[in-house]
Amino acid sequence: MSNTQNTQDVQDAPEETRTLYEIIGGETRLRELVDRFYDIMQLESDFAGIHAMHPVPNDGSRDKLFMFLSGWMGGPNLFIEKYGHPMLRARHLPFAITSKERDQWLRAMALALEDLGYDDELRLRLMQAFFQTADWMRNKPDARP
Repeated sequence: MSNTQNTQDVQDAPEETRTLYEIIGGETRLRELVDRFYDIMQLESDFAGIHAMHPVPNDGSRDKLFMFLSGWMGGPNLFIEKYGHPMLRARHLPFAITSKERDQWLRAMALALEDLGYDDELRLRLMQAFFQTADWMRNKPDARP
């Protein structure tokens, strides 16, 4: 069976049986999403807080997020194959993550999804899933007013 036929079979499958990875368009579209997310984070001053947490250049961070999201969305477990268990919270402990950083990350991702033209239903589904993970990543209490 050709690669084209496999791709067509995945696209024709009912959405409830497809992974998020397949629904968003696989490797190419996931790479576009990750790159747009990091571009927004770099270019917009609203995201300076989370941008400062990343090394410059951020190619390694882009690759790690791409690999992680690939497996997280039901595609190839690229991150696990290369680095082992993601241990997301432990890997992020050196960085102070409050609701402010969580919200910056989520907003940058929401803008990336919007910029790439994902439909409203899929954006909502992804953002709900992203929120659960991003909220769990908070490791410092919010500052009191």
